[in-house]
Amino acid sequence: MCAKRDILSTLSYFDLFQYPLTQTEIFMFLKNHYPLEEFTLALQNLVQENWIHKFDEFYSIRNDYGLVTRRRKGNIRAKQMLETSEKIAGFLSRFPFVRGVAVSGSLSKNFADEGSDIDLFIITAPGRLWLARTFMHLFKKLTFLVNRQHFFCMNYYIDEEVLQIREKNIYTATEVVTLLPLRGISAFENFYTHNAWSRDFLPNHSMKVSYVKEINKSFLKKAAELIFSNPAGDVLDRLLQKITSRRWAQKTHERKLNNRGILMGMDAGRHHSKPDPRNFQCKLLDMYDKKLQHVLGKYDGQLKAVY
Repeated sequence: MCAKRDILSTLSYFDLFQYPLTQTEIFMFLKNHYPLEEFTLALQNLVQENWIHKFDEFYSIRNDYGLVTRRRKGNIRAKQMLETSEKIAGFLSRFPFVRGVAVSGSLSKNFADEGSDIDLFIITAPGRLWLARTFMHLFKKLTFLVNRQHFFCMNYYIDEEVLQIREKNIYTATEVVTLLPLRGISAFENFYTHNAWSRDFLPNHSMKVSYVKEINKSFLKKAAELIFSNPAGDVLDRLLQKITSRRWAQKTHERKLNNRGILMGMDAGRHHSKPDPRNFQCKLLDMYDKKLQHVLGKYDGQLKAVY
């Protein structure tokens, strides 16, 4: 049954993060759509056949209840951090040229461990991404003085001129549909429209932003944007892109690692600033392919032996 293979594929992906799923979550992250009855039966059969394991309301391909304990603790910690995220998003939305703020990463999936940061996805006005990023990162330098830098991990920027994510795979699709927009309803409505391709990977996931607050422009924000909304602002934005790109290229050349042990690298373009996909995303996808080959290979092999 295809439903069984898709369930195994979904659980294998989240097993890379040691994250068991509920029945509803499995359904939401399937790569194909199935009638609920067919999906439920396939899930029950996989448990009975010992391909997956059920612990309370959670399912995993690993027979390890410790993963459930880990998830529950992480969910509690995430709830606390999301309350802080709401305040941070409200504050960051006041910066010039910021049009949208969302939580990304593990926190957007309702999980946080002791070392988790608040990862933020920022949408900026067209052609002013690097000005907005510079203003925000100058502020971040101050947060190191009070040991709050992990609350302001603004690691992914995109501007309204090019909202579509370039890389299209299960990892980026999952990151898109699990974003938690907190400010900028108009910006994220446009973002989801431009990234409808994610439904090719996750057709059961709906992307709605009706609960998101719009950004209110203060007098200071309007004034700052007016100052840089001219040809000089264009030149400065491009200059900041070059300076930042050069600095990050040097970090990569020196093999510097971030606090998660991942090589520091930036993919910097006119309309985006994000972690270099080669340093985490590509490695994760390779791990996922190998896990699928192992899990589905064993499953298909057993089916052939039976039939």
